[in-house]
This record gives sequence, C-alpha cells and structure tokens, in this order.
Amino acid sequence: MRVFVNNEPVDLLPGMTVRHALISAGLLKEMERSKKAYDEWGNEIGLDGALADGMRIYLK
Repeated sequence: MRVFVNNEPVDLLPGMTVRHALISAGLLKEMERSKKAYDEWGNEIGLDGALADGMRIYLK
C-alpha cells in the first residue's frame, strides 16, 4: 500500500496506521514538537488512525 506524507511516497503493509507512516517517513519526532497530522481535506487525524491506499497526510 502506498500513502503520501507531505507529498512523499511511503510504502506500507496493509493494516498499518498513521504512526507507522510517520515513522517510515522519519517525521514522528515532528509530531512530538506539537505538530499535528491532517488528511488531504484538512481534517485532523490521530496517530492510531487507519490508512487507505493513496491517502495523503500532511503535518502542520
């Protein structure tokens, strides 16, 4: 499954979470610095949120 974190592709196994995508992208520490994750429509998503193929995640 491929998702995009800040427009960079990240390949993950099915069943992985937002936390796994951020770890793979090397951005989990950014979340610890008070940044938040959002989907492509601007909705805030949690670290335990489910992923779907092609999903886009942005840190702000």
